[in-house]
Amino acid sequence: MTDTSATAINRPTFGIALILAGMLAISINDMLIKELSGGYPLHQMVFTRSAIGIAFSLVIVQFEGGWSILKTRRPGLHALRGLLVVTANMSFFAALAVLPLADATALFFAAPLFITLLSIPILGEKVGPFRLGAVLVGFIGVMIMQRPWASPDDLGVSRLVLVLPVIAAITYAGMQIMTRKLGMSSKPSALAVYIQLMFLIVAGLFWIFAGDGRFAEGSDNESLIFLLRAWVWPEGTDLWLFIGLGFNSAAVAYCLSAAYRAADAATIAPFEYTGLLLAVFWSWAIWGYLPGLEVMIGIFLIMASGLFVFLRERQRNRPMASDPPAGTGATRR
Repeated sequence: MTDTSATAINRPTFGIALILAGMLAISINDMLIKELSGGYPLHQMVFTRSAIGIAFSLVIVQFEGGWSILKTRRPGLHALRGLLVVTANMSFFAALAVLPLADATALFFAAPLFITLLSIPILGEKVGPFRLGAVLVGFIGVMIMQRPWASPDDLGVSRLVLVLPVIAAITYAGMQIMTRKLGMSSKPSALAVYIQLMFLIVAGLFWIFAGDGRFAEGSDNESLIFLLRAWVWPEGTDLWLFIGLGFNSAAVAYCLSAAYRAADAATIAPFEYTGLLLAVFWSWAIWGYLPGLEVMIGIFLIMASGLFVFLRERQRNRPMASDPPAGTGATRR
C-alpha cells in the first residue's frame, strides 16, 4: 500500500485551512446544541447527528479509496480515540447546558495548549522556545478567562460545572495526539467514520438504559437533566436543526482528522483559537450575551499567541511543518 502521508505532512497551509473550516463547523454545532438543550436530551442529539454524519462520511470514503480504507490493523487504538472524543463532547455539552457558550468555550480552550505540549514527549515534535513562549501566553489567557479568583456567587455557577470543560479539554487533546499517530495509516474519512460509529454506540447505549428519562426525574441539576431526559421527536424548525447537526458532525470529523494529518500538531493547534471568537459571536448574535472584560482580555492573548506562531514561521522562510515526515527516518513517532 502506498503511503501518501509524507506529502500530506508538508502541507501546513492546507492543514490550517482545514482546521479553520473545522472550527467554524464546531462553533455552529455548539450553538445549535445549546439552542436545543432546553427540550431534548444530549444523547438524542448525538445519536441523530452521528447517524446523519456517518452517512456523509461514508460517501467521502468512496472518493478516498472505497470500503477497503476502513480496514485497520489497530482497531483498539481507534476505539480508544473514539471514546476520548465522546468523553470530550459529552463533558463539554453537559457544561454548555449551564454555562454561556463563550465562557464554556473559553474554559475548553486549554485543549490546543495541551496538544502542543503533549506533541513534544509523545510525538517527538520539535517546538522551539518562541513557540513555547507563545503557548505560555496562551495559558495565561485561558487562566484569565477562567477567573480562578472569583467566588461561586460571582460566577453564578458551581465550580463543579467548570471542571467539565477542563475534562473535555484533556480528553480532546489526547484524541488529537492519537489522530496524529493513526493518521499516518488511515484516511481522514476513515477516521471520521470510526468516530461517528463510536458516538452511535455510546448514544445508543444511553437510549437503551436512559431513553425514557427515568434517571432525570426529580433532579435539579441542569447538566444531568440534559444528559438523561427522555427522547422527544423534533418537530418544525427543530427537525431542520437536527439535520444541520448531522451536516456539521460530518464536517467537523473530517476537517479535524484531515488537518492533523496534513501538518504537525504544534503547527495546527494554535489556529483552533479562532473558535473563541466564533463562540463570542454566536453568544452575542443568538442570546445577546457578551463576555466580561477578563474573558475578552484572555481571548486577545490567546489569539495573539496563535498568530505569533504563524507569523514567526513565515518570517523565517521555512515550512511550518519543518520536522522530517514520519516514515522517512524521523524519530518523531
